[in-house]
Amino acid sequence: MRWELDWLESRAGLTPDAAAIADAGTDQEWSFREVNDRAKAIAVWLGEKGVQKGDRVALLAPNGISYFDLLFACGKIGAIFVPLNWRLSLDELAYIIKDCEPRLLGFHSNFTKVVTMIWGQEDRCIQINGSRYAQLFDVKVSQDAEKATVEEEDPLAMIYTGGTTGKPKGAVLSHRAIVWNSLSTIASWNLTNEDTTVTYLPLFHTGGLNALSIPILMAGGKVVLANEFTPEKAIENLIRYKSSIVLLVPTMHHMLVKSQQFLETELPDIKLFLSGGAPCPLEIYEAYKQKGLCFKEGYGLTEAGPNNFYIDPSEADVKRGSVGKPMLFHNIRILDEDGQEVGAGEVGELAIKGNHAFSYYWKKEKATNDTLKDGWLYTGDLAKRDRDGYYYIVGRKKEMIITGGENVYPLEIEHWLCSHPSIREAAVVGMPDEKWGEVVTAFIVLEEGAVLSEQEAKMHCRQKLAGYKIPKVIYIIGQMPKTHVGKIDKKRLKEMAGKNQKTIS
Repeated sequence: MRWELDWLESRAGLTPDAAAIADAGTDQEWSFREVNDRAKAIAVWLGEKGVQKGDRVALLAPNGISYFDLLFACGKIGAIFVPLNWRLSLDELAYIIKDCEPRLLGFHSNFTKVVTMIWGQEDRCIQINGSRYAQLFDVKVSQDAEKATVEEEDPLAMIYTGGTTGKPKGAVLSHRAIVWNSLSTIASWNLTNEDTTVTYLPLFHTGGLNALSIPILMAGGKVVLANEFTPEKAIENLIRYKSSIVLLVPTMHHMLVKSQQFLETELPDIKLFLSGGAPCPLEIYEAYKQKGLCFKEGYGLTEAGPNNFYIDPSEADVKRGSVGKPMLFHNIRILDEDGQEVGAGEVGELAIKGNHAFSYYWKKEKATNDTLKDGWLYTGDLAKRDRDGYYYIVGRKKEMIITGGENVYPLEIEHWLCSHPSIREAAVVGMPDEKWGEVVTAFIVLEEGAVLSEQEAKMHCRQKLAGYKIPKVIYIIGQMPKTHVGKIDKKRLKEMAGKNQKTIS
């Protein structure tokens, strides 16, 4: 099936002069006509540089308009856009470059040294904040320029997953997947051309690119690009751009609600604060509720859109911790080890089916077959559904702890630990043990100036948790190790625990 419709071209025709993208750091702003014209200019230039259908075009840069220049340009010629995580180490970036073999690399001057070390092919790269790149937009592209034939299933983007349990995998997203994720998000979340979002999540991550940015642009709304999150600057930008909806990760929410600016400032335009990337402590719900602001959690993964659920803000406070019900056009199942659906209240693996799902992992057939089975995407996440049809994410299947024959889900313990006023962050892992199989091991970070002993933390757990769920070992640490996308790095925590074995009491 051919993908005849260039939705950006159509949007530029419908609302040519409406503001589409703004840069909070430079005060620049581009209309839909300008965004489309930039994409067409880049598409022509890519063709002149020999980029053909199926070739990869990589980008190493902070949040900026170049992400949309290259993504939309690739869409017009059938190339594959590969945003690179600039937070990775040199070796990790070199691995991804070797794996995806880009035909061309765009980069920001901040990463000139890195590019020189891992790329070094001057004729096949361009500095996106340099004069040569700016001059590409001086050439007017003919309306009669020949367009590539792009199929619905042709790849549009390849986003590399975090790789916390191995080498990063390139999740290939087709035109079909990205468009259907946006359509379902617009319809399910009631997005309109009056919505504006400030995008702090990095655009190399699916949360920054596909969760809100692309859907809001498709709906005719406005996307404001920002870097270097601080609570003070974030509140300033939310007010300045009259943001109606914003997506942040739990760490950002925690910093925001603890800031003096948040306590003192009114945010009249914001309709919804969204959280994604990792489960959010329940204290965040309370902080927004006290300010009269709507807050809810979402669930997603690179391979599935990422958006999959919707919950009305008025219900989010009642169903705290729930990600809601399946979005339009999405099929959801919770399966046991035999692939059978479980009942209400039972825990199983979350499986997803829909046009928004990814196509395959780049060059990784086995991993693809392990994830995509009979049209269903097996997420590796554990979930449950209540009797009202609301879904809850319990944790990662690989992170479930079996201690003394009992199943323990770390998220339940983490939420309860974080309810203690002295605890800022908590993470729970299972460590090998001859007697119990695994022992529940917790890591906690205290609020600034707070004092809390290991025994006091255990006493707090005993107020609510069953005996086998109470951490047998608790480490109080100064800072929680994080992955490159802001998630707590549990692999690193296990390494830390392995090096600092405590006597189990």
